[in-house]
Amino acid sequence: MEQEKKRFFENEQTRRDFLKFSGKSVGGAIVSLSVLNLIGCAPEEEASAPPVETAVAFALPQGMLVADKAKCTGCQRCESICNALHDGKMQPYTARVRVAENYNYGPDGPKINWANADGNFGNKMMNPETCKQCREPFCGNACPVDAISADPAWNNARVVDTEKCVGCGVCAEACPWHMPRLDPETGKSSKCVSCGACATYCPTDALKVIPWEDIKTAMRRYKRNFA
Repeated sequence: MEQEKKRFFENEQTRRDFLKFSGKSVGGAIVSLSVLNLIGCAPEEEASAPPVETAVAFALPQGMLVADKAKCTGCQRCESICNALHDGKMQPYTARVRVAENYNYGPDGPKINWANADGNFGNKMMNPETCKQCREPFCGNACPVDAISADPAWNNARVVDTEKCVGCGVCAEACPWHMPRLDPETGKSSKCVSCGACATYCPTDALKVIPWEDIKTAMRRYKRNFA
């Protein structure tokens, strides 16, 4: 197991490498004019991505959970709903959607201009972290026991098979956003399956599951404009 982890992490991956590999750069951008605003796609990044028709080893998911930070109030109800539904307990650390970690200072942490930056201590803009359901997921490709796959039962979302998972944590380290999490009680990894429960119970509609076809259409349109 240690040899597998060492072999993976010795292969340095740059941000551009990731863009070429996954076909997307995804972040918590404000929703405005298009689906791509939801997933934080910058023109120069999209220009470096491969065509959306590129063949991949994982079946494409039917949808992706995205967050609108302009609507998020930081109530963290999404975390509670996620934990209660999937784990039967309240443990925000393992929630598949996360708000608490960015609550005070945003995703970049404390900085000199913290008063004007995202977070409760700044401009009050919250940044919920969500799984991007990557076309070629780093977590799935890194798993040494093939415990992560596109599960048809969850509309091809990338799902952890807890029967196979050995708790090595490689998936969490491989993900650029560290979205998979190891449950300290079970020793198993978990990640978002885009079930949409958090979006259903969000009081401000800050979360929603966007159909993958809409994302692909927006990617093509963006690529024509900025390639």
